[in-house]
This record gives sequence, C-alpha cells and structure tokens, in this order.
Amino acid sequence: MAASLGTLAFYSDFDDFGTWKDALQAQLPALKVVDASAIERPEEVHYAMAWKPPEGFFRQMPNLRLIVNLGAGVDALVARSDLPSHIPITRIADPQMSRMMAGYVLFAVLRHARDIPHFEQAQRRGEWAYRHPRAPGEIGVAVLGLGQLGATAAHELQRQGFRTLGWSRTPRQIEGVECFSGMDTLDTVLGQADIVVLMLPLTPQTQNLFDRARLRRLRPGAAFVNVARGALVDQAALTALLASGHIGAATLDVFEREPLPAGDPLWRMPNVLITPHLASVAIPSSSARQIAANILRVAAGGQPDNRIDPARGY
Repeated sequence: MAASLGTLAFYSDFDDFGTWKDALQAQLPALKVVDASAIERPEEVHYAMAWKPPEGFFRQMPNLRLIVNLGAGVDALVARSDLPSHIPITRIADPQMSRMMAGYVLFAVLRHARDIPHFEQAQRRGEWAYRHPRAPGEIGVAVLGLGQLGATAAHELQRQGFRTLGWSRTPRQIEGVECFSGMDTLDTVLGQADIVVLMLPLTPQTQNLFDRARLRRLRPGAAFVNVARGALVDQAALTALLASGHIGAATLDVFEREPLPAGDPLWRMPNVLITPHLASVAIPSSSARQIAANILRVAAGGQPDNRIDPARGY
C-alpha cells in the first residue's frame, strides 16, 4: 500500500503547505506530500492538489492519476492548456465549506434586510436615524446558482423566514424555496428580488452574464451580493448603478481583478462592503478526509467522487 500511493504535489500561493501536509498525512500516513517547489522526481507524482498553478505545471508529471482543485470553483483550472485529457479532476465538496458560505450569505442578507448600512452611515454622522424593520417574509431574496453551496445558502435563508427564490440552469427542488430554471426565467426572478445573491459557477455561458442591461433589471434600490466570481459581472456597470442608486447597496467578495486595485472607486463607495475573497475557503482538517478517500479510490483503480466535467466548467 505504501509504495502504491506515491507522491502528492501541492501548489497554492494562498494556502499553508504545512497545514495541508499534516492534515493529509493524518489521513494517509503512506502518502508523500511535497511542495511543488521541492519536487525532485516528477515521474513519482501521482496526485496534484493545486490552486491556480503556473501554466505548464501539469506537463511535468507524466504519471499523474488525479488532480484535486483546492476549492469549490474550478474555472481557473479548466481554462488551461496543460490539463491531461484523461486525468480525473475533482473539486473539494466539504460540508464545512457549505456552512461557511451559508454563514457569509446569511450575514450579508441580514445586513441588507435590516438596513445596517443605513445605520452605519448614520453613526458616522452622529445621527439617531430610526428606520422601522421589515418583516423577513416581506423581503424577496434570490439565490442564483443552486449547486452545493447555493442550495445550502438558500435553505438557510428560507429558514430565517425570507421569501427565497432560487435560480439555476437546470431544474432543482429545495424545500421552502421557489425554484426557477433556464435563461428565460432569470429576469422574472430578478424582478421579484429585494436582495440578489450571485452564486453561479464561472463558465463561458455565465461570463459577463450580469452586464449593464441585466443589472438594470434588478428592482430599483435592490441589494446585490456576489460571492461567486467577479467575471460574472460587468464591474464598471455595477459601479455606475451603485453610484446612481439604482442598485442600493452591495456586498462584494469577488472582483474582475484580485486583489481589487487600490484606486478602484468601489473602495470609496459608502454603500459597498468589500471582503477579500474569503466567503468560503477549504478547511484542511475536514477536507482532507474527502481527498484521502478519493486518493484511495484512484489508487485502487476506481473513479473519484466530486469529479468535474471540464467541458461544462463545473
């Protein structure tokens, strides 16, 4: 068993190698885990775990059996030219990531639903600016994208009493959520929402889906939450509509360019909350169990769980 597991190569500029190595080897003591910068014998690498590795990264590993994307979104991986066509690619589908994302989305929605930005601005002015709370059932929240993360977030929102709408490319059913599917229903969903939460994968079909025309279909004064990918949205159009008040407020965790450049006008907008792409991250201690199980399946000649289809992009 020890010899058959081989070596896993790790690459990420955003994650701590030591923490991941300890978590993986706690599950698979026989697995050798090396930082990509320290690979001495690339022919011994059977597994690669990576987040945005440099171009050509995978070509140096002739005996690769499995690629693990270090996160839920795989758009940065599937657009590459160095992916071996026959090697399975998996994404991390840790329930802890879903809970983390649902917590962030719930925070963002509650903040807008309870008009907290209004009170934050009033506090800075030293004003006692009372605004009567709205009942959750009076507030429509649209979750766009009902994969594992989106479905968990939508379920949590409906538990809080919001009128929750869900939209996805293909039909889904979630208890307590009004689910819609297909491009012909998207504008209908947007027109019913006081708060829009963007949770779609980035694919050729969804890139720039929220251009100026579609953003203008949001209800006047609606709040916009993006925890998916910046490239889904025309950022200049979003900025202009936030400045005009057509979009009342936004919580943005992702952007066209990351880090968001220091001079970008979004930084200075009082109706925008910015966080640095952290709504949901992979947690080594819990994700390592799923990764280890997939490695054992592949080592035994089987297929891994949570395999993605590069042609679809998710």
